[in-house]
Amino acid sequence: MSNLLIYSIPAFVALLLVELAWTRRHRSEALKGYEKRDTIASLTMGIGNVLISAVTTLGAVALWQWAFEHRVLSLATAPVPVAVIVLFLGEDLCYYAFHRTHHHVRLLWAAHVHHHSSQYFNLSTALRQPWLTPFTGPFFWLPLAFVGYAPPMILTAQALSLMYQFWIHTEVVRKLPAPIEWLFNTPSHHRVHHAKNERYLDRNHGGVLILWDRLFGTFEPEGEPVRYGLTKDIESFNPLRIATHELVAIARDVRAASSAGAAFAAIFGPPSRAEAAARPSAQ
Repeated sequence: MSNLLIYSIPAFVALLLVELAWTRRHRSEALKGYEKRDTIASLTMGIGNVLISAVTTLGAVALWQWAFEHRVLSLATAPVPVAVIVLFLGEDLCYYAFHRTHHHVRLLWAAHVHHHSSQYFNLSTALRQPWLTPFTGPFFWLPLAFVGYAPPMILTAQALSLMYQFWIHTEVVRKLPAPIEWLFNTPSHHRVHHAKNERYLDRNHGGVLILWDRLFGTFEPEGEPVRYGLTKDIESFNPLRIATHELVAIARDVRAASSAGAAFAAIFGPPSRAEAAARPSAQ
């Protein structure tokens, strides 16, 4: 994990406390605010992610360093404005690919689902970070190393992206001016991403930009009221259950699978279809 994120933690906590105070004064049907047990679970998940990332980042850096040493381009040596813009766009596209894939491959969804398990949407939700994506994620940023960006540059770009994404986990900010909403990921767009409404499922995967969703057909504007959480909420604040419940479900569905193909689908298929395919048909 980049030192930038570590140094940002006090600011994250301060902003969380400001939002908590605001929502207590303005709580309404459209502003759910905070729930004590949910917030504690989110903070615990965040601490776990920091501890795990402290170890896995070493492996990620080694992987990226290998790719950097076998690079096919040297884009980082371009004039600074060009190198920075390409790194920003490239990192954001890598994040989009990482994020979208983790919603569409069930085994990867099991690594990411923790972040979506809260039925609340506030700045503590931003800190409900997965414990398994530090293992699955680094491969998605390999292209940046292959085109000439060294590991410290990749880590810095990732950190800046995650710092940006912190503030979009809020109900307090509604719609921003149209040009911002068109180009950037905003609280409105990210509320859609965290929704379990059918029309909102698997939409708005962007990090800093919403541009990739518009280009690749995964964009959905906020319209109907958002309901947060999973299509099958786990109703638990236990961090261990939050972290493992989908892996347990995969194992259950593999055992119940009616064929090898169904078992494969239960692991690697889209989450909802994989669950259905794994179960024997009712005759």
